[in-house]
Amino acid sequence: MDFATTRAGIALNKVPQVTLAFWAIKIMSTTVGETGADYLAVHVGLGTAVTDGITLTLLVAALTLQMRMSRYVPWIYWLSVVLVSVVGTQITDALTDGMGVSLYVSTPIFAAALAATFAAWYAAERTLSIHTIVTARRELFYWTAILFTFALGTAAGDLATEAVGLGFNMGVMVFGAMIAVVTTAYYLGANAVLCFWLGYILTRPLGASLGDLLSQSREYGGLGFGSVYTSLGFLTAIVALVAFLTLHDRSVAADERA
Repeated sequence: MDFATTRAGIALNKVPQVTLAFWAIKIMSTTVGETGADYLAVHVGLGTAVTDGITLTLLVAALTLQMRMSRYVPWIYWLSVVLVSVVGTQITDALTDGMGVSLYVSTPIFAAALAATFAAWYAAERTLSIHTIVTARRELFYWTAILFTFALGTAAGDLATEAVGLGFNMGVMVFGAMIAVVTTAYYLGANAVLCFWLGYILTRPLGASLGDLLSQSREYGGLGFGSVYTSLGFLTAIVALVAFLTLHDRSVAADERA
């Protein structure tokens, strides 16, 4: 019997069930990753180096807390995801803007790094399923893969919307269509684990394109809401959804104890 199908397995699993709320928060967290770092570095005036140091420190603290938990705790998990999103974006930006590495080079590099992570994960655990993240080693593989999906998604999204010239509007439509294809394949019987990870990767450039579309000025093809309002709007929505999930989990736990 699959361990994740038992009640104990579900209780111990360190990541949430894949629901519509999961994907909604995931997409919004990628948008925050795209706009939040820009806000701190440019509008607050911290600069790239200080911003990178702050977000990396916060990420290490959040992941340390996440790893110490014995079960899935919504606010800790999603805080970690948002910070991974920010740091993943910063890694790609550091290579592109700071070191002058072409997006045509960084995109396949991150793809190779993600593939190597999956290969090592599967070799050690014989599964890439997120429904059995019940050991520290599996969780380390999981978060490493998540970091590379954000870095790859950022590079691929920037490559498509900027280097290739799709633009923000077309980027949202193209990546949205690709996610729709993956979703259709899943419901037609395609491998669930493969579809999940493809969707996870693609939601990053979708969220980034959406963030740029909302925050960038009309002069550059955006809607001109700015990074401040875009970041605050999505952060508010994320907090509201995570609060709802937390209350829902507590209600379910209370019903099971009754």
